[in-house]
Amino acid sequence: MNRAVKIIVILVALFLVAAVACVGIVFFVSGGKPVRFVQRTLIQLSLSGREADLNRAISSDTSPVRFTVNSGDTPRTIAQNLVNSALITDAQLFVDYAQLNELDTKLEAGTYFLKRSQTLAEIAVALTDSRNSYIPFRIIEGERIEEIAAKIDGAQAYFGFSGAEFMVQVRAGAPVDEAFANKVGLPAGASLEGFLYPDTYQLPADVTATMLREILLRNFTSKVTDQVISDAAAQGLSVFQVVTLASIVQREAVHVDEQPMIAGVYRNRMKIDMRLEADPTVQYAIGFRGGTWWPQITADNYTNVASPYNTYLNNGLPPGPISNPGISAIQAAVYPTASEFLFFRADCSTDGYHKFARTFDEHVANCP
Repeated sequence: MNRAVKIIVILVALFLVAAVACVGIVFFVSGGKPVRFVQRTLIQLSLSGREADLNRAISSDTSPVRFTVNSGDTPRTIAQNLVNSALITDAQLFVDYAQLNELDTKLEAGTYFLKRSQTLAEIAVALTDSRNSYIPFRIIEGERIEEIAAKIDGAQAYFGFSGAEFMVQVRAGAPVDEAFANKVGLPAGASLEGFLYPDTYQLPADVTATMLREILLRNFTSKVTDQVISDAAAQGLSVFQVVTLASIVQREAVHVDEQPMIAGVYRNRMKIDMRLEADPTVQYAIGFRGGTWWPQITADNYTNVASPYNTYLNNGLPPGPISNPGISAIQAAVYPTASEFLFFRADCSTDGYHKFARTFDEHVANCP
């Protein structure tokens, strides 16, 4: 072998040794994942100088944007859907950032509420944990089902269904669990008015109209205890009747501490078959007018609103609840304050309290 050949062999050998050494170093540095290491290195180079893009929000809009990651979605699919939702502008940048920070394997299927005021980096991190996504939702004591439906429509960025779709689940004729209907004495075909328990909820992001109905009914069942139901039954009242009366008390009483006294007045009237003559029942019968479900009424409405809900024209309780009462009003209907009062009216002050009377003459004399 001549000298030139020897030199070439030596050089090739040295090259191979160096190559093996380099591969070994890369293998060691990469933690046994050389391909991933090379990919990350290339991504780092591509992201060099793009910190501003990563930390710049698409706008200052803080309105929630409902965004869904479906099971099996790839980072590239997610990135393109983010672009389509106007949450980011560069799909490849999202993919590169997720890979570089090892978020690509952590992106989680679920429904999220993102904001255009979030940066691309913040959005990428947010999409790794759907447990933090929930819908804040509040039902106020005394609201009727249409008002709850309107709140759903007013928060469409959160909900995946409309108020009309919710109404299908709760209005008259809606499907109702037989066990629940039997427990509360719900008449066949009646709506769920009165049983959609008012409270502050944190709803799951993937909530459906049916799920929301069940959540509200379960909360009602948890609040109205078996003891309350038993005590009502001992008085000859079904839960449905109690809730119907409570729904009126809820609308009449401004202050919780007056609810038992107002309930007592109505219970006294019921005992002697005297008409309840409750203004909220007339309002319920009128329905939506003047931009509200609880319009101002006049004395003429007492006689000209022809409806079984008008307790100025009909004896006894109305056909069903007129609102969704809270537990304090329900307890007031079962445990009213004992008195001889048959009348009450707002007192002369503006504090929301009422004056009570035993006779009509006393009633007229109160706050003339």
